[in-house]
Amino acid sequence: MRFHKYHALGNDYLVLDPRDFPAWSPAPTVEQIRVVCHRNFGAGSDGILWGPLPTTRAQFGLRIFNPDGSEAEKSGNGLRIFSRYLYDQKLVSTAPFTIDTPGGVVGVTIQPGGRQLAVEMGHVSFSSEKIPVVGSVREVINEKIKVLDREFTFCAATVGNPHCVIPLPEVSAELAHRYGPHLETHPNFPRKTNVQFLQILDRANIRIEIWERGAGYTLASGSSSSASAAVAHKLGLVDRDVTVHMPGGQIGIMIGDNFSIRMTGPVTRVAEGTLDAELFSTKV
Repeated sequence: MRFHKYHALGNDYLVLDPRDFPAWSPAPTVEQIRVVCHRNFGAGSDGILWGPLPTTRAQFGLRIFNPDGSEAEKSGNGLRIFSRYLYDQKLVSTAPFTIDTPGGVVGVTIQPGGRQLAVEMGHVSFSSEKIPVVGSVREVINEKIKVLDREFTFCAATVGNPHCVIPLPEVSAELAHRYGPHLETHPNFPRKTNVQFLQILDRANIRIEIWERGAGYTLASGSSSSASAAVAHKLGLVDRDVTVHMPGGQIGIMIGDNFSIRMTGPVTRVAEGTLDAELFSTKV
């Protein structure tokens, strides 16, 4: 049971090729995902990338699982990591190719050497119906939400997965840890949500702190970068070319027509190895 570990700015994933796990068809169970991802009892990661899978919509199919066993529709960092894995396995080259996720089909281009990758993430939508957010059909911009002892003004967006973006004068990891879990599970978001606390640095730079749905506090996120940059542009606070600063590093976002997103960032190969069957005698 071979695994391949990579990180994208500290956001780490294990790539599990279904061909190496025939007994897990069609996908790992919630219990298997939880123990494999566990930082103490397993191999440790922010999620599992299950692929390549057969698909009729693109060249490769991919499913993305969070450490709690839930499934993510899309992950920008996960897509870059999976693309790097395909490149390392010589399944793709520097020519553009496509990946099918539950959150939509994306296009990927890998620079020579494989360490820098660009992903066409699709179009960001602010529609409550698509995200989803409860209430009437509308663009969810500058609405109020209360959690614990504080009321925030937020915008919601989807780039194939849901996001709650909260602009503030300053952001911190402590803020994300305190309020992120309650925003993630707030009744406003029937499928839960990823949470970003957004600080505008200037017209070309933003900073975010991230609480990721199903994973918790995260050093970096590609889809969070995409959603936050799109919200900042929607509010008229940044231009189309934005650098997103996160605790783990920086991602470049280019905002095109109709809020199409091109995300560019690095991937680092960490390790490969074998999961021992004994691992699964542990319950987490």
